[in-house]
Amino acid sequence: MEQLKNKRIIILSEHGFEQSELMSPKEALEKAGATVDVVSPESGKIKAWKDKDWGIEVPVDKALENVNPDDYDALVLPGGVMNPDKLRQNKTAVDFVKTFMQSGKPVAAICHGPQTLVETGLLKGRTLTSYPSLQTDLKNAGANWEDKEVVQDGNLITSRRPADLEAFNSALIKALG
Repeated sequence: MEQLKNKRIIILSEHGFEQSELMSPKEALEKAGATVDVVSPESGKIKAWKDKDWGIEVPVDKALENVNPDDYDALVLPGGVMNPDKLRQNKTAVDFVKTFMQSGKPVAAICHGPQTLVETGLLKGRTLTSYPSLQTDLKNAGANWEDKEVVQDGNLITSRRPADLEAFNSALIKALG
């Protein structure tokens, strides 16, 4: 399956990402032929959260400061409680996500991932979903929140939780194809 052969995707993450929400999209995109770079403000490796404890360590392919959004076709923001909370406090990360959103290229965020999108100031009038506990934050940012496994609003693709990963991955691959 090489439908995304010339596509380059960034997964932007920090320590504390939900393990399945980074690994499942990464594997699905690579299986479809895309090149996927795990990018982080951290260097070396970032640590996953799985169930109620730390999970695997994932190598960081590139440091955020060395990455140009123009070189990529899509951005994926995995959830986990800690990861988006760290990213939303990092001006470089927020500026990067904002630039990507303004590019019109696909931006896919799952679970708590949309927390970082709130900081961009670009959610007014957009429709998305997230982990249910974020709905007030998203509404306060001007977004319309829906409780669906996947919501696509233009270039923005969002899902609620790990159980939605199959629909999330499928929507992202379709948007890139």
